[in-house]
Amino acid sequence: MSARVLLNASAGDRPESLWRQGALVEVDIVDLSDTGDGVGRWHDRVVFVPDTTPGDRVLVRLVRVKPQYAYGKLHELVAASSHRIQPSCIVADKCGGCQWQHVSYDYQLVAKRNLVIQALERIGGFTCPPVDPVLAAPSPLHYRNKSTYPLGVSATGQVQAGYYQKGSHHLINLNQCPVQDSHLNPLLREVKQDIQRRGWQVYDEQTSIGQVRHLSLRIGRRTGEMLLTLIVKDWDLPGINAQAQEWLDRYPQLVGVSLNRNFERTNTIFGAQTRCIAGQSHLLEQFAGLQFHVLPDTFFQVYTEAAELLLQVISEQLNLQGDEVLVDAYCGIGTLTLPLAQRVRQAIGLEVQQEAVEQAQRNAELNQLDNNLAFQVGLVETLLPKIHVTPDIVLLDPPRKGCDRQVIDALLQASPHRIVYVSCKPATLARDLKLLCQTGDYCLTRVQPADFFPQTAHVECVAFLIRK
Repeated sequence: MSARVLLNASAGDRPESLWRQGALVEVDIVDLSDTGDGVGRWHDRVVFVPDTTPGDRVLVRLVRVKPQYAYGKLHELVAASSHRIQPSCIVADKCGGCQWQHVSYDYQLVAKRNLVIQALERIGGFTCPPVDPVLAAPSPLHYRNKSTYPLGVSATGQVQAGYYQKGSHHLINLNQCPVQDSHLNPLLREVKQDIQRRGWQVYDEQTSIGQVRHLSLRIGRRTGEMLLTLIVKDWDLPGINAQAQEWLDRYPQLVGVSLNRNFERTNTIFGAQTRCIAGQSHLLEQFAGLQFHVLPDTFFQVYTEAAELLLQVISEQLNLQGDEVLVDAYCGIGTLTLPLAQRVRQAIGLEVQQEAVEQAQRNAELNQLDNNLAFQVGLVETLLPKIHVTPDIVLLDPPRKGCDRQVIDALLQASPHRIVYVSCKPATLARDLKLLCQTGDYCLTRVQPADFFPQTAHVECVAFLIRK
């Protein structure tokens, strides 16, 4: 008798007896979680199953069991959903870089909107939140302008680069990646061979022995200029100058080779120091009609074209008249500050990282936009109360963790007429919007999700608030 027959015979009588690690249960997948897993229900319990999509009926092996929920592994696809497709990548079921290559792109957009709505309702306490359909990416593949790969060594001693297998530290070796800009694929494939030939020892996380930790590749989508960066434990890499020049000669679009030093035992990829070995330290990129210098470790949205579409939404929604004072908190290198500064009376960028502010100032000068634009270094909660003008608009684009409570308090005290909140994590967006709206001073008027990360569960949003 098959396992499924045994399950069906016993599940109706004593479901508790099957709710254990290693058991097989059959479930219908009804939703997708914010980590990318399929969500199924078995009796009154929830089962999270990677590599599934709503509409699938699956046989699941339970691997981690709690009283009311469990994590499972797909054992057998009993009936496939109409939203299920063939992945574009041959290692999609192993590689941890993407979660949704098996999900049709149209349904990815539906799922991402649902994730935003659920976060706003459950965490933010909003009833029927005003969430627009997700702004689709121009292309669901070949979009990433930056990829950073951990390095490893195979059982046969070959240098590998790729992403870790889901839920593990087992490296899945890649020679190409369908979500990164295809111009970067030759570098991903060939630089590993050069590391092997040079005899550079790959870093081992367990022992902290070895030298080369990560390979980072970056491209200007508009210009085609590329950067290659090796993250190393220390600067002593024999033959790096000759190899760097060899790379510049081999790849015509490569404009710079750098080393970044990270000597700490940490999961953080980039260290604090970067040295340009050959060529130039930055690439030139065009964004929203402006030019930007982008360094190896600069934060810059990984999907250039999708970020431009979201900026267009922000600009249209604000309907700037030219007499506004705009404060861009968490401004980074000025990616949003500079385009919007062209349409306001005064723009002020706030940023805690000195290096980012220096880049923002250089980018402003590069575009001759420094007449009505100023940048300040420091914490948002410290700088915002010290601004000597009342901002008409405050633009927030914080890290994934969202805004500290002190930032929310400073924002409420500053009382701008409008707040624009750009977020890459619906849960922290919902939490912060609740704090901004619960006093009754602000009203949430619109949330526009945008797909900056096709094939993954990540979703970008911009929320618009107006003071009552």
